[in-house]
Amino acid sequence: MRFMPTPFSITLRGSLLGLAFFAAGCAEEATPDPAAPADAMASQDAPASADTAADTAADPVHEPFTQARFDELQREDALVLVDVWAPWCPTCAQQQPLIAAYQEAHPEANLRVLRVDFDSQKDVVSKLDAPRQSTLILYKGTEREWFSVAETRQDVLFAALDAAAPAGTPSAQ
Repeated sequence: MRFMPTPFSITLRGSLLGLAFFAAGCAEEATPDPAAPADAMASQDAPASADTAADTAADPVHEPFTQARFDELQREDALVLVDVWAPWCPTCAQQQPLIAAYQEAHPEANLRVLRVDFDSQKDVVSKLDAPRQSTLILYKGTEREWFSVAETRQDVLFAALDAAAPAGTPSAQ
């Protein structure tokens, strides 16, 4: 009796080949380029949290999330957007210019943005009940005003911020 391929065996074989190519691609990405300068290879080996800390420090829109800073802003009855972020997240990358645009257009809102690193601050992610990166949680003082996952529509984000912002900060549409 001769083997006759079935749709299942073809699909299985294709899946296994795809998995092999995927694994080879991942291994290729993780392998440092020997032609790269030594300092570039060292930066590839650095932990993600170090990269995130550097990115956050250079970012005037966000400040790193610490429980102490969050508590301080809540005591001040501040408008705080907690941004659960990951450097590899494309949705997070889409959210960043929207947040910056709101802050630029509405400095009187005094919106404070605290960035939680999804990869290195798992305890905070869990405490905030953030299901994944790209979660935005808006607080006015101690009250949670808005919670969203993967929101990238400017009108929706601005409306939520305007609703919680102090009077006199309507969004320019």
